[in-house]
Amino acid sequence: MKRKTLSLLALFIALSVVGASIKIPAIVGSVALDAFPALLAAALLGGGAGALVAGGGHLVSALLGGLPLGPLHIVVAIEMSLLVFIFSRLYHRGRNKYTAAISFVIGNALLAPLPFLFLMGVGFYTAIVPSLMIGSVINVIVSILLIPKLEPFFASSLSERIAKL
Repeated sequence: MKRKTLSLLALFIALSVVGASIKIPAIVGSVALDAFPALLAAALLGGGAGALVAGGGHLVSALLGGLPLGPLHIVVAIEMSLLVFIFSRLYHRGRNKYTAAISFVIGNALLAPLPFLFLMGVGFYTAIVPSLMIGSVINVIVSILLIPKLEPFFASSLSERIAKL
């Protein structure tokens, strides 16, 4: 891995730490603005980089929140990584940012908490979905607004990564 890419990954993970400190009121204290740096990384550096930032960002957010779901946060980190990777694929295919954004929001707010429906019941699921929906929408809006502003700085490496898709 190139030093520049490694430095950028560290920067985006650091942004996730900052975003993890901005909490959205929820029944579980781990809903935060930690996903927008991962979405930025996915759009600017590629799906793999975004997935790494998403997983790491979620784990830091959960750690700052006191790990309310315990080891289940590893499942959530994997889900976040997968959702951000899918976001990247949809975003770069035809540059369809709205389909990518809507897919991320639906996946993060409705599909990702499904395992908890079976583990913790309907009450937990229905209590967490509204907070996840608000958090997902805010994360996506911030990223969609910032991506066009940052793309000129990443133009050459971005086109190389998109060509590899």
